[in-house]
Formats: sequence, structure tokens, C-alpha cells
Amino acid sequence: MFIAPAIIGFTVFVVYPLIRSFYLSLTRYNGLTDPVFVGLGNFRRLFTVDPAFWPSLRATGYLVLLYVPLSLVLGLALAMFCNQRFAGVRLVRTLAYLPVVLPAIATITLWKFIMNPQVGLLNTILERLHLPTSLWLQSPAMSMPSVVLVMLWGVGGTMIIFLAALQAVPTELYEAARVDGAGSASVFFRITLPMISPIMLLQVILQTTAALQTFNQPKILTNGGPGFSTNVLMLSIYNNGFPNLGRIPQLGYASAQVWVLFILIIAVIALTAKFTSLWTYSDNTPD
Repeated sequence: MFIAPAIIGFTVFVVYPLIRSFYLSLTRYNGLTDPVFVGLGNFRRLFTVDPAFWPSLRATGYLVLLYVPLSLVLGLALAMFCNQRFAGVRLVRTLAYLPVVLPAIATITLWKFIMNPQVGLLNTILERLHLPTSLWLQSPAMSMPSVVLVMLWGVGGTMIIFLAALQAVPTELYEAARVDGAGSASVFFRITLPMISPIMLLQVILQTTAALQTFNQPKILTNGGPGFSTNVLMLSIYNNGFPNLGRIPQLGYASAQVWVLFILIIAVIALTAKFTSLWTYSDNTPD
């Protein structure tokens, strides 16, 4: 009886939508008329007919390859810096985490103005420093790196988790390493990194799944352009399910795309978990 609310909530808000979306992925449905069963027609169209699907898949993969390593490295570097003892360290931690709690849509819109190639602050600073400027969001080559740069604005969330992991490392290990004459690099790779490897695994999974579902930044900054350079899978799903006025919604087709994304996320998590034992540290010893 006590767990009944949780079971009911999980069934209503997770299980039923999952089953319903799978059914809709096998239909032609616009949200107004009754669904028409088409079998695997939506998936066949997705992989063989739709000219936007493979570019959106490539854009999503490119975003993941850029964002995940950078967010992990930058988050860990900030965490190690904020783990030091110096005057004002609490202020630094607050400032690093502040972008996470700021309104996302407002800050992304502000970044869009900052990256304006004509009057944006970023190019103005580069001109003052006599450095080459860029088209940023208007360039097919620079649009995705620019989107990733805006996403890294919120790396404070990654930093906080890493900071908690660093503070949980026993100080006795560092003291023993100093007595043995270990250098900073040796301490990092032989003590710090192995001890926080379970948290690193968690971060890899969280950041990868979040990157695969990125929507706000491409939608507000570029709306998928220029061309298909930032038309990630989530944005393509949204445009098919909730198109502009004058176009008919394709909720059945969008549901098929959702299931492709769902399977992709499950595959990434499964592959990551499969090789966990190769690089994560555990203090459990066999009997």
C-alpha cells in the first residue's frame, strides 16, 4: 500500500507513454484524426527516404564527441582547482556553479547576441586583441563548436559532482604519496583518477545521455542551421511532431525517431557499463 503511489505514478507517466509511443511509431498520426497503422513504414522512411535523418544523426554524434570529453576535462579541472585551500575559494565555487541555476533560455538567448558576427561582444573583443574573428553560429564549420561552447557554460554541475568525489578521497593516500616522493602527475594518475573513477563513469553516462538529448541550445541559437549542421536528432523530432503553422504534425513519424534515439541511448549505456571493470576502481576484493 505504501509503494502504490510510486507504482501508479511510474505506470501512468512512464510505462503507458512508452507503450503508447511505440504504438504510434507504427502508425501515421497527426494528433487530430485516428492513427492509421503502417507497420514499419515510418522506420523504413526514416532510414531510406528522409534526407534529414542521417545528417541529424551525424550532427548528434559530432555534438557528443565534442561536448562529453570537454565537459569532463573542464569539470574535473575546475573541481581540482576549487578543491584547493585559498582565500575566496567559496566565492569561486559559487561563481562556477552560478550558470547552472540561471534561467537557461535567457542565458542561451544572451549568448546568441554575444556570438553575433556583426555586433556581438565576442568578435568585438577579438578585434580589439587583433585576433581573427568568426561567423560563429552562421558558419557551417563553426556552428556546432559554438553550440558546444554555450553548453559548456553550465559545466558547474559537472564540477560539483567531481568536487564531492575529490573530497571523499582519503587524505592518507596523498600523505603516503608525498612521503614516497611522488610528483603531482603521478599522484593524479595513480591516486586521484582511480579513486574517482566510479564517479567518472557516472559522469560519462550522464553527460552522454544529456548530449544525445540536447535541444534548447540548437533550437534557440541556430534552429538547426546553417544547413543541417546543428539539426540534432531531438530538434528533428520536435520539428516533425510540432511543426510551424501551415504544416501537418507527424506525431507517428516523430515517435519512430524517438524510439531510434531511445535505442541509441540504451546502446551507449550498455556499452559503457560493459567495459566498466576495465577502468573503474573498486575496493572490493574477492574472497
